[in-house]
Amino acid sequence: MKVDLFDFNLPEELIAQTPLKDRTSSRLMVLDKETGAVRHDVFKHIVEYLQPGDALVLNDTRVLPARLFGMKEETGAKLEVLLLKQLEDDQWETLVKPAKRVKVGTEIIFGDGQLRAVCVEESDHGGRILKFKYEGIFYEVLEQLGEMPLPPYIKEQLEDRDRYQTVYARENGSAAAPTAGLHFTEELLEKIKARGIEVLFITLHVGLGTFRPVNVDDIDHHEMHAEFYQMTKETAQTLNQIRETGNKIISVGTTSTRTLETIATAFNGRFEESSGWTDIFIFPGYEFKAIDGMITNFHLPKSTLIMLISALAGREHVLEAYKQAVEERYRFFSFGDAMFIK
Repeated sequence: MKVDLFDFNLPEELIAQTPLKDRTSSRLMVLDKETGAVRHDVFKHIVEYLQPGDALVLNDTRVLPARLFGMKEETGAKLEVLLLKQLEDDQWETLVKPAKRVKVGTEIIFGDGQLRAVCVEESDHGGRILKFKYEGIFYEVLEQLGEMPLPPYIKEQLEDRDRYQTVYARENGSAAAPTAGLHFTEELLEKIKARGIEVLFITLHVGLGTFRPVNVDDIDHHEMHAEFYQMTKETAQTLNQIRETGNKIISVGTTSTRTLETIATAFNGRFEESSGWTDIFIFPGYEFKAIDGMITNFHLPKSTLIMLISALAGREHVLEAYKQAVEERYRFFSFGDAMFIK
């Protein structure tokens, strides 16, 4: 299947640069995956589209302030470091700019020496393994020195870093937010629970692969980057009960979807307590085993994300809905509006 089949015209001014003041005031497009019918609403009304006995599954990963600015100890040359993945023994897989300045043995200083690192391994495309040295707790030092690694299409500075976190974020480890969850407030989640809907959490730490474009002509040749996920025993049991009673499982975001589908695939359509790494790539032709519906944002042309929602709702339905979204001036991407595929 050709990547160009998932292209559409997106005016640049529709890419949301800043979050709305009220998380729930974003617009909501409701798409019927069977008929392609579209309805326009506001996100605060999402509870009206969910039924008692259904489950809403959210990704509780927390974005790290993973962009660090430092300098070479030898020369004082400025460097930018992006943390990608935590390894053992205070080592991290990182991207460094400019990478040519950092060789094995290079020492880097951050924040007047509060944090130091030495390069222990080089890899392609600016990748470096850095071993960090610090006093105290690493994540506390990172909160002081780091910046949020906003997606490359967001050019404006974020005044409040908490607006790039979901209100339920708690598991440190992401390089990017699960942005479909940014529309929820604690009050809205309480309304959803009060309607008799289970609100459940899984974790998938989003990697920067989520921003990487598809650089092949044919989807079959694209490789996804692996991301860490986990599901508790309690969540798995509740999801199995919901399946058995015939109620629906609604995932919030592509990250929750990929986690649920990974686990259901591994356990023949059931859910079990589990953790591991997933590189699942969902595109049209995929048979869903876990979810019945999905809340998501509006995605980039030719991205793996629009391919995933096309697998759920049908490519023609999705592209027609996106055409309407452009005509109706919906806001796109991380700080944009939402779609509910039911």
